[in-house]
Amino acid sequence: MKVVLKNLTKKFPGAGRNKNDSVIAVNNFNFEIPDGKLVGLLGPSGCGKSTALNMICGLLKPTEGKIFFGDEDVTNTEPEDRGVGMVFQNYALYPHLNVRQNILFPLQNFKGKDKLSKEEMLKRTDEAARLVQIESLMDRKPSELSGGQQQRVAIARALVKRPKVLLLDEPLSNLDARLRLQTREKIRNIQTATGITTIFVTHDQEEAMSICDVIVVMNHGIIQQIGKPQEVYDNPLNLFVAKFLGTPPVNVFKGKIRNGSLYIGEANVLGGISMPDRDVYIGIRPEGFLADKDGPLECSLERIQIMGRDVTVVASHKEAVDTVRAVMASDNDLLGEKSDKYIRFSIKPKKVYLFDRKSEERLKF
Repeated sequence: MKVVLKNLTKKFPGAGRNKNDSVIAVNNFNFEIPDGKLVGLLGPSGCGKSTALNMICGLLKPTEGKIFFGDEDVTNTEPEDRGVGMVFQNYALYPHLNVRQNILFPLQNFKGKDKLSKEEMLKRTDEAARLVQIESLMDRKPSELSGGQQQRVAIARALVKRPKVLLLDEPLSNLDARLRLQTREKIRNIQTATGITTIFVTHDQEEAMSICDVIVVMNHGIIQQIGKPQEVYDNPLNLFVAKFLGTPPVNVFKGKIRNGSLYIGEANVLGGISMPDRDVYIGIRPEGFLADKDGPLECSLERIQIMGRDVTVVASHKEAVDTVRAVMASDNDLLGEKSDKYIRFSIKPKKVYLFDRKSEERLKF
C-alpha cells in the first residue's frame, strides 16, 4: 500500500501570551511512500516527524493537505478504520494481560464483517508471535520481559491486524545500545518478510541509515532531503543535512575560494575549483582526512582515540566551527605520538563539500 502525502501541514495554536501566534509543526509536506518500502522520517527533536506520523495514523487532523492510502483519501477517516498498525516509543502494553492476551486484544475489537472466530484470532496471534520469535513468552506478563522482548510484543500486536501500513514511533529509544542493534535488524527482517509499507520515525541517523530503503530528513517541519541513505550521506543538499548525517559528524571550516583554489586560513587545501572567488563553509567528512607529514592543513593535536580497527584523531583549528575529528585506520604510522602538538593532513577531494555562507546550500564544484 503506497502512502501519498499532499501539501500536508499542521499548525498548533500558540500558548500563554502568544495564543494568536500559531506554531507550524509540519509545513507543506509532499511525499509518496512507495508500496512495500521501509521509509525513515529522520530529524532532531521538534522537527515534526512524530507529528507527521500521527497525522498519517489519524491521531492528529492536518490543518491543510491530504493523505491517501493507495487511491483512497483517508484524511478524515478515523484511526481504527485506516488499517494501520502503530508501535509507540513506550510500547503501551497492558500490564495486567499476558503476552498472548496483549497480542490478541486488537482482534477482539473487530466488528461486523471483520469479526473473527476465536480459532482464527488464536491462529493469527500465534503467527504474529512466531514472526517476532516470542512463542515461548506467551504466558508472561510485560513486567517479566526485557525491553527488547516488550518491543517485539508491541510489534506483534501491531502486525496481528494485518495492517496496510505499519507505523513505528521511535521504537528503539528505550533500549540499550546492543539490544537496539539487534532489534533494528529484527524490524528490518520482519518488514522484508511481510512486505508491509513501514514508516519509521527516529532521531538516530545510524538507525535510519542501517535499515531504511529511503530516508526523509526534516528540520523545523520542512523536508530537507529525500533519498536512499547512502546517496543522502554522499550528496547532502545543504549544511544541515551534511551535519546531521554521520558519526562522527562532518567537520565544518570557514574557508574561501581564491584563484581556483580552496583555502582554510592560509592553507591551500585543494586546487582545481572552477568557481569564482567567494567565502564558503567547507565540510570534510571524518574519513576524508589523511595523516600526511607534508599535508597542507595543520591542526593542533588534542588527543588520539584508539577504537579497535579505527583511530579518531581529535584536533582543533582556528577556522573550524567545532572540534575537528578525523577517522583513519589504526595501522597508520604517520599519526605521531600523543605528545606531538600538531598534526598535518591532506584531504580527499571526494569527501569535501562546499556551502554558501548565507543560505548554507550546497555548492557544486
